[in-house]
Amino acid sequence: MSSIPFVTLDAPRYGAAVRVSPLVRRVIAENPSKFTYFGTGTYIIGSGDVAVIDPGPILDGHRDALAAALEGERVTAILITHCHSDHSPLAAWLRESSGAPTIAFGPHAIIASDDDDEGEGAELEPGMTLEETTDTGFVPDVRVADGDIAAAGTGWTMRAVHTPGHTSNHMCYALEEERSLFTGDHVMGWSTTVVSPPDGDMRDYIDSLRKVIARNDASLWPTHGAPVTDPQPFLAAFLEHRLEREAQVLAAVRSGQSAIPGMVEQMYADVRPELHKAAGRSVLSHLIKLVDDREITVEGHGKSARYLPT
Repeated sequence: MSSIPFVTLDAPRYGAAVRVSPLVRRVIAENPSKFTYFGTGTYIIGSGDVAVIDPGPILDGHRDALAAALEGERVTAILITHCHSDHSPLAAWLRESSGAPTIAFGPHAIIASDDDDEGEGAELEPGMTLEETTDTGFVPDVRVADGDIAAAGTGWTMRAVHTPGHTSNHMCYALEEERSLFTGDHVMGWSTTVVSPPDGDMRDYIDSLRKVIARNDASLWPTHGAPVTDPQPFLAAFLEHRLEREAQVLAAVRSGQSAIPGMVEQMYADVRPELHKAAGRSVLSHLIKLVDDREITVEGHGKSARYLPT
């Protein structure tokens, strides 16, 4: 597989609002895990009238740190990239305390599936994980579409960039004055992002990667991990990784592997067996795309599905 130039983040100063650019401060929640790296990075844009991106999980320490960082400021917008439990839940407190509206593409899509819990909370391969829980109660006050100005203040403008794939409602936000993009979990500085059906969609994810590549932003600010200050080679490696994985899945089917467990065993031979069920979610996302592309066919559905060459 191609090598992605992941960026190392120094151990954070929990509880502190650290200025990371002329217009941006970051407060990292103390929720380190295999899902979050060192923790959720909440961003504060501007001064005076400010926007907050991804307030984060419900943790007393993080809430208090944000309250201290926002003292004397007026929060005018609360921007949410998507509704996983390490991104959006604290928005309810911030909305109530500040009066600012929550802004997002929309709530998390509720899609019925026989396999919704399969692989949840597990690591797929080194640096690739599935989210633990979803904030299904979050509904934004304001829904924004791709290209809309999501929020603006003195000297700063945030534009919405819809990037479905990780979730169908995933939204990045571009800070136009610094040519920077806040990428949520679409592109992370420390790992690849899992794309798990039914809400995750590999075709959308690959298209969204190409969309971000075409933007040619000067920097990327993920919710987890360090900033990416040279985005083009970084994003190119992300895209190549996905396309190589897709080629592996197609080759496995053409070699006679017809069921996901066999493909996982072949493709993830260096991953602990107890994680193979979770790895199947990633393989499934590629298989769905390959069926749609008519590269393979499928007989049956769910766990009894069999994938065959065309």
